[in-house]
Amino acid sequence: MKKTKSLYHGHRFPAVVISCAVRWYFRFSLSLRDVEELLLERGVVVTYETIRCWCDKFGAGFARRAKAARPRPGSIWHMDEMFVMLRGEPYLLWRAVDEHGAELDVLVQKRRDKAAAKRFFRRVLRSNPVPRKIVTDQLRSYPAAKADIPELAM
Repeated sequence: MKKTKSLYHGHRFPAVVISCAVRWYFRFSLSLRDVEELLLERGVVVTYETIRCWCDKFGAGFARRAKAARPRPGSIWHMDEMFVMLRGEPYLLWRAVDEHGAELDVLVQKRRDKAAAKRFFRRVLRSNPVPRKIVTDQLRSYPAAKADIPELAM
């Protein structure tokens, strides 16, 4: 039987140090220099450039495993939108949350019409299964957009 090489084969540091640095960088949205400093406090001398290379090489795998371990979203979605000011201009922040309070998706758009609602529904459905029920505020563009999307037209 052929023995497969470790994903970390050929790296100077052990897998535990590399995975810890990559996890800290992505999980806590730290800068590369912050991760470098945290590792230095633990006695590991490594440059931020090395951590950047590790994140480029191993980051996608970590994200894939984290997404697979995430619980499945609930079958009841709550969708709403709110106005936010960005650079002095009003925008709409569209948000979808499942019945357990887990955020499914967020989208910032200029408009609050049928096309904007349709775009948001398609975006949420791309990464989540079709819900059993969708709870919305009484914005008229939601039912119009749902009627145009075959998965949601009931």
